[in-house]
Amino acid sequence: MQANNLMDWRRLYSPARTGDTVKREANEDRSRNSYMRDYDRIIFSSAFRRLQNKTQVFPLPGPVFVHNRLTHSLEVASVGRSLGKLAGEKIAARYRDAGESFQEFYRHELAYVISAACLAHDIGNPPFGHSGEDAIREYFRNLPEPVKSRFEQELSPDQLADFQQFEGNSNALRVLTHHFSEMEKGGYRLTYTTLASIVKYPCSSAQGFKKFPGIAGKKSGFFDSERGTYHAIAEELGITRLQEDVYARHPFVYLVEAADDICYRVIDLEDAHRLGIVSLDTFKELLLPFFRDTEDYHARTRVEETLAKILDPNQQAQYIRATWIGMMVNRLVNIFMDKEPELLAGALDKDLLSCLPADEAALIKRINDYSYKNIYNHRSVVEIELSGFNIIGYLLHAFVRAALNPKDSRSEKLLLLIPKQFPVDDSGGDLYQNVQSVVDFISGMTDLFATDLYQKMQGIRIAPFG
Repeated sequence: MQANNLMDWRRLYSPARTGDTVKREANEDRSRNSYMRDYDRIIFSSAFRRLQNKTQVFPLPGPVFVHNRLTHSLEVASVGRSLGKLAGEKIAARYRDAGESFQEFYRHELAYVISAACLAHDIGNPPFGHSGEDAIREYFRNLPEPVKSRFEQELSPDQLADFQQFEGNSNALRVLTHHFSEMEKGGYRLTYTTLASIVKYPCSSAQGFKKFPGIAGKKSGFFDSERGTYHAIAEELGITRLQEDVYARHPFVYLVEAADDICYRVIDLEDAHRLGIVSLDTFKELLLPFFRDTEDYHARTRVEETLAKILDPNQQAQYIRATWIGMMVNRLVNIFMDKEPELLAGALDKDLLSCLPADEAALIKRINDYSYKNIYNHRSVVEIELSGFNIIGYLLHAFVRAALNPKDSRSEKLLLLIPKQFPVDDSGGDLYQNVQSVVDFISGMTDLFATDLYQKMQGIRIAPFG
């Protein structure tokens, strides 16, 4: 299972949790394993509930129900559970003599790890979809003088990069592990195993994930404030360190990423079909070519025969979506196992979907190209993205200025609007921590809350008392 500097399946899981003061040997609660508890802690959290009013792709709310971040995350968790179950069974079968605890984890517990990680994979994303991340980055990259000089003088390169290259994946680790203003450390106190499975880009903001530019470009997995947390996770699980503040991906990350990749490609198309943006014929043209002329459950002839019996167009799209997801789960698990040497060496430089055979990879590219042109650049999507830029930019300008000048009359009022869980030192204090508190506050907002606060601060709408 391990040779030279490879990661080891036996070390890649642990019941250790953030905030532990003594080494944890096993789960104390026999009614739920450690990773079921992770799932429960995430799903009952306020940060997860807020995802119900965060944009996935299309504006919320609307006359036709489309996915938001919460429904997307629930569906990704369902697909992730299947991926984890199948992959775990194959790993356990490949290493039958690895011991009882090994067999127990991979046969019965890995599915919960992947499902919990999938549930939390978007928990650090700001409002208004990916444009929210872009708005935060753009604001900090274009600071006016003398604010820009102050940031450059008082922040380290890593700290400055945390803002200028703000990444929802890094913010997820912060949301899940930081104790904010609470006394008990460890945040949600999740297992290291679940947390490692979320971190798609295991490096600092200043480094960017340079190891695999084809995957990530300049994305990151932990802020300067959570550097020590990720180092502890990597040490406990034996994750390979590639260079200073750059690690190999934990192998479980590929399963979480695969669940997300499977879902958003087909679900965004299905939402667009419901909204009348994509025709049923186009939906079929993009997805049916994946089904081959075989004799199994996913045979092209069987799928087409079933479709011919379904009258409602939406039901036809749902059937294709469900069958396509099941097929892709099986194919990507097989690829995961085929890539075991590269996974354990920290050398797989692309996601599992990109490892499909050339003909199927071309079909995925066809979906990507079509979606980019016709869905992600659709007028309604562009409008919500532009709104997000304006709203988040305005809120950042107002609250960052207040944190930098806390004694101004207007600043004093603005700082009263920031919840106490995001402390801003009104004596000036540490610039990095104060600005992080502002970003924590704004990135945690829902679309509706951010819009409402923006309108009130601009005087566009004044709420009645009471």
